[in-house]
Amino acid sequence: MEKDFEVTKNEFQRQYETKIGGELLAVEFSEHDRKVFLTKLTIPEKFIDSETQNQFISKILDSFKDTRFKVMPTSPEIAKFFRKNRIKYKDLLPAGISI
Repeated sequence: MEKDFEVTKNEFQRQYETKIGGELLAVEFSEHDRKVFLTKLTIPEKFIDSETQNQFISKILDSFKDTRFKVMPTSPEIAKFFRKNRIKYKDLLPAGISI
């Protein structure tokens, strides 16, 4: 069951974030030459490897579907998510990059 939450881009702290039950979930990012490097996932322990974590990452990746940006998942958790969902998100990876 999908939880209803919104992910926002915090330019000042350079992270995508949401709050669920008063808890902050965040993915730090860096942008270079039409590439977004997702560098660090920070979530409360109760959300680790949960459906909530997957939905949070999905919402971030889905926000790039209709943009010219390519995604470089440098965080181990996000790279793992990419591998599990490679068919859905393979178009977001830069040419020549495989996860």
